[in-house]
Amino acid sequence: MKYLSQSALCAGTVSVAVMTATAAFAQEKSVTIGLTSDPSHLYPLAGEELSSNIMYYHLYDPLVKRSADLSFGPGLATSWENVDEVTWRFKLREGVTFHNGNAFTADDVVFTVNKARESIRPDLVANIAEITAVDEATVEIKTPQPYAVLPNDLAELLILDEEYTTETGDEQMDLQPMGTGPYKLVEWIKEEKLTLEAFDNYWAGAPVIKNVTFRPITNPATRTAALLTGEVDVIQDLAVRDVERVKSEGDFNVLTRPSLLNVVLAMDTRAQSPTIEGENPMTDVRVRQAIAHAIDVDAINKIVMNGLATPSDQFVPSSHIGYVEGMNFREMYPLDVEKAKSLLSEAGHPDGFTMTLDATNNRYVNDAQIAQALASMLAKIGVTLELNIMPKSNFWGYIRVPTENSSFIMSGWDVPAGDAGSMYGALFYTRDTKEGYGQVNRGSYSNPEMDALVDKADATPSIEERDEYLQEATKILMADLPMIPVHYEQDIYAARKGVTLEPRVDKFIWAYDMDVE
Repeated sequence: MKYLSQSALCAGTVSVAVMTATAAFAQEKSVTIGLTSDPSHLYPLAGEELSSNIMYYHLYDPLVKRSADLSFGPGLATSWENVDEVTWRFKLREGVTFHNGNAFTADDVVFTVNKARESIRPDLVANIAEITAVDEATVEIKTPQPYAVLPNDLAELLILDEEYTTETGDEQMDLQPMGTGPYKLVEWIKEEKLTLEAFDNYWAGAPVIKNVTFRPITNPATRTAALLTGEVDVIQDLAVRDVERVKSEGDFNVLTRPSLLNVVLAMDTRAQSPTIEGENPMTDVRVRQAIAHAIDVDAINKIVMNGLATPSDQFVPSSHIGYVEGMNFREMYPLDVEKAKSLLSEAGHPDGFTMTLDATNNRYVNDAQIAQALASMLAKIGVTLELNIMPKSNFWGYIRVPTENSSFIMSGWDVPAGDAGSMYGALFYTRDTKEGYGQVNRGSYSNPEMDALVDKADATPSIEERDEYLQEATKILMADLPMIPVHYEQDIYAARKGVTLEPRVDKFIWAYDMDVE
């Protein structure tokens, strides 16, 4: 204040200018959001999980943009067309700049595709055989065979600045991200806060909310308390036990929507499994069926989830390509402890066996409690689960293929592209047989018939034919049972009144679509 007063003596206009600037700053809208965990990365080719994905889409843009309702439209590409059955031409948005002022061009798109191929995310470009910059505002992409859903896939590929990324290096990109997205990184103090500021030259228009702070608050009770005391404006994954309490406070809104995230149990199908003595019983489909029959999903929903979950009937929701009408996992494998015991006996394991369940304690809603419930349920058929529960930050590296630590894994999977093919190609395709496929096949499942159906689905220009092939793959997977679908989470958010938040189907919290009073 002394400095301003002395300046004003020298030039009265300085005081007016400073006051005007201060008033403008005070009017800038800001929001603080409590997340369940800190992002693992800010470099979009370094890994995939929800908190990281949320940050990626604040900082970067894809060619094709996925809307809140999962519809697809122009992003950094304004239009696209099939030149022939295997060639796509994308017209790029002109006048777009990266946060550092570099112009976005076709060379950046080519660089990103090639960079992804060399990264741990080759799946992002598995169906791109060749990419060429036709001119600064046009790229041509050739697919290995006709591929109907390439634009949908490209909604997952976030475009990098070739010059900046090359100079900075992959490791530093986590700390110094540079995209074309609506926000720029200001500060990231790991496990404490991550702060973004609006990129006012954003091609779709400057964000309304100018300053965004994300706080990782892993403990559900602490997250609720932070909202109620005003430390944060919005929280992700309001604890199911706190829903009625927050509603009763009167100054907050609770928002829910069915989630795409399917909590699943992957079973190791190799002859020898890391945490099982002797031969792996789960190579026998009857043992996998026994495990399915022993799991009481209704009890998990009622007791652990307070009714705020939906038992999974397949691996993808009914809205997705590859879903089979009239097929219900719960009807195929209803809770039946006696049948489960009988199947174990038929398979030569009347006394059951022991294995380890790997699970998180801060990634999914009540994930540790679900793991404990599973251990209790499987104990009734003689299958002893030793729980290996860890934070998300340790979990992904521990279970990552080709790391071979796991026999039984509880994780989750969602398919925002609306198409089962990406899931089936990643989770169930035989490992190490086709580039970009089977990269998260943690149970080492292999079925040539299933692989062939995914190949056929990926080789047709017809969405209808693709759906038929993927439905056949679904039928095989439901019978073969390499993985057990448990339930879809219910996304639950809470926000103070005055915050406008419309929950997205893909569970992303995107500040660009928000407003605050």
